[in-house]
Amino acid sequence: MAPQFRDRTEAGQLLAKKLGHYANRSDVVVVALPRGGVPVAYEIAQVLHVGLDICLVRKLGVPDHPELAMGAIASGGARVMNTDIVELLHISDQDVLQVTTAEQAELERRERLYRGDRPVLSVRDQTVILVDDGIATGATMRVAIAALQPQKPRWIVVATPIASPSSSEQLKIQADEMVCLAMPALLRSIGQHYRNFPQTSDQEVCQLLHHGNGV
Repeated sequence: MAPQFRDRTEAGQLLAKKLGHYANRSDVVVVALPRGGVPVAYEIAQVLHVGLDICLVRKLGVPDHPELAMGAIASGGARVMNTDIVELLHISDQDVLQVTTAEQAELERRERLYRGDRPVLSVRDQTVILVDDGIATGATMRVAIAALQPQKPRWIVVATPIASPSSSEQLKIQADEMVCLAMPALLRSIGQHYRNFPQTSDQEVCQLLHHGNGV
């Protein structure tokens, strides 16, 4: 099967075409899930001429299988768990605690590095377009929504180039709207749907946030 997208830049541009009705609105902000979601979100924000920000989240990977999410955490203390995975693999509370502690430290490091002296994101009464480069289990997107909902945004849109059918069904319930370009019946990995899928660096995240906000 041929990849659907050349890279994250093209994926963001294609998503922006589906989100055109949100362009040039002062009540709209594009919020990326770092790191891979930032290049996609940057393109959307540029095309729509709206603000760009981030929601810091970290996947809680299964011990010995870190690519498989048993849950996720976000800044502000939000956490979601994939209880079916935890129960199926008999993951202990101690393992969950150990992984959570390590990922919380990394989340805090990224918060300091990416946000710097910029104020914490406020989305009250805003339309939020939450963006990632792909959604497999949906844990990180679900925890991002959970982290933002207490601020009472007016509308939450989940936007992604590719997602699994099961995660899409969950997110359609939790979010107000979902925009997805491709939904393969069997999603083994996000990267296989891109021709170029390098790891997004901290430096790239900082540069895109810098330019995306006109600093």
